[in-house]
Amino acid sequence: MPVHPEICKIERSFDSVAQEAATDAVADINVTPIRDPAAPQRTLMKGQQTRAAILDAALGLAANMGLEGLSIGALAEVTQMSKSGVFAHFGSREELQISVVREYHSKFEEEVFFPAMREGRGLPRLKALFERWVRRVSAELDSGCIYISGAVEFDDRPGPVRDALASMVQAWQSALDRAVRMAIEEGHLQPDTDPLQLVFELHGLILALHHDARFLRNPGALDRVRTAFERLVGHYATPAGLHVLNAAPRAAARPARKARG
Repeated sequence: MPVHPEICKIERSFDSVAQEAATDAVADINVTPIRDPAAPQRTLMKGQQTRAAILDAALGLAANMGLEGLSIGALAEVTQMSKSGVFAHFGSREELQISVVREYHSKFEEEVFFPAMREGRGLPRLKALFERWVRRVSAELDSGCIYISGAVEFDDRPGPVRDALASMVQAWQSALDRAVRMAIEEGHLQPDTDPLQLVFELHGLILALHHDARFLRNPGALDRVRTAFERLVGHYATPAGLHVLNAAPRAAARPARKARG
């Protein structure tokens, strides 16, 4: 394994000091080396950085080849590490797959969930959640959404990887469900709105977007999914909710909608 340049520099420095000491020495002196208290922490940080780099490469592989395309060997080749080096961080191919699912979910939260939480309760937050979800899917068109591709790969394959994937998707759907319930509490959606039904329909819009934009390469898919969202939510909205919905900026002006019933 090649020696890091910084290590070579440190070794040369130690050699220089040793030669000077030997020249000036008049007697043999036993010196007890001083242990660096920060060394274990630096080692830990380096290990964490290496693991993060491996996970980042694994996410790229999984996005293009699916979770089943992941292997210790393929990842070692991409990261230019030894198989034993990759294996030391994950232990098994299954653990690697689960770690990738968790990392994908973490990035999804950072890009979609947490920013949307800064919006006001009710429809502003629900709209932000959906819009950021759309942006995330549209950014993955050249690779693929691990939530969607993973569901195809593991829908009939019970086990820890499927469990991890399903748990992450269910956590996201639960967040949408809470946002819908808050919109009802805020008076933005009709009191008889079924949160589970609305979440089901929102998820369906994302699947349609992924299909038409990624598979059919339909250039109008993004505009259609946003129009579909407004039409869908408008069906459940109260007059106050319609005001909130129509107040948000859109690429093209839409006529105001009438409240249901």
